[in-house]
Amino acid sequence: MGVLMEEAMKIPPGELPWGGLQRLSLLDYPGRVASILFVKGCNFRCPFCYNPQLVRGEGREIPTQEILDYLKRRKGWIDGVVITGGEPTLYPGLVEFLRELKDEGLEVKLDTNGSRPDLLRELLEEGLVDYVAMDIKAPLREESYSRVAGVPLHPREIRESLDLLLSSRIDYELRTTVVPTLLGEGEILEIAGEIKGAKRYCLQQFRRTPFHLDERFSRVPPYPREFLERIREKISGYFGECLVRG
Repeated sequence: MGVLMEEAMKIPPGELPWGGLQRLSLLDYPGRVASILFVKGCNFRCPFCYNPQLVRGEGREIPTQEILDYLKRRKGWIDGVVITGGEPTLYPGLVEFLRELKDEGLEVKLDTNGSRPDLLRELLEEGLVDYVAMDIKAPLREESYSRVAGVPLHPREIRESLDLLLSSRIDYELRTTVVPTLLGEGEILEIAGEIKGAKRYCLQQFRRTPFHLDERFSRVPPYPREFLERIREKISGYFGECLVRG
């Protein structure tokens, strides 16, 4: 992880290593018509990850100016932009990039793993994001989180980011991808107790695809939806809104 952070710090202000652009989405930003930007590189190695090419930093890179020019042309057709990855908060240049988006009057949704509370705090204080979707990978214990995130990790930074969102006025959601072999009902109930009081919590169905960081997850069947709905019923009182997605 340290080498990746050093590399991220070398990228010029306002620049990010963009690995993909989805021109239109009606689903990824609640209530908005949005474009989705995918940043390359991640400090986690979740074995079930659906975007191994992005995580490894592979593939063509789209210049930041090309992204900005496209978004300016699409004003009036889109309401917002989703910044996802990869992990966007690895890159200090995210701050300047989001300033440019806000200058264009675009709303911003940020997807994050919560590992950079320092940068998240800066974005919140400057009003550069309008919606944050933060992953809660596992119960907030070192062994559990490290196993699901795929790297040695103490979740103190995750807790700090969580506290920032819980105490903010921003619209946000917390979400957990419920992956068989990694998480069961007991772990989800534990997570729910740790994030009790959150505005919105989403249980995300694991999607089996041909492409996972660990190819063995291509052979892991997802839980039945009824299993997730049963858990949702048990924990829904903890949150303003609790839903099953996928």
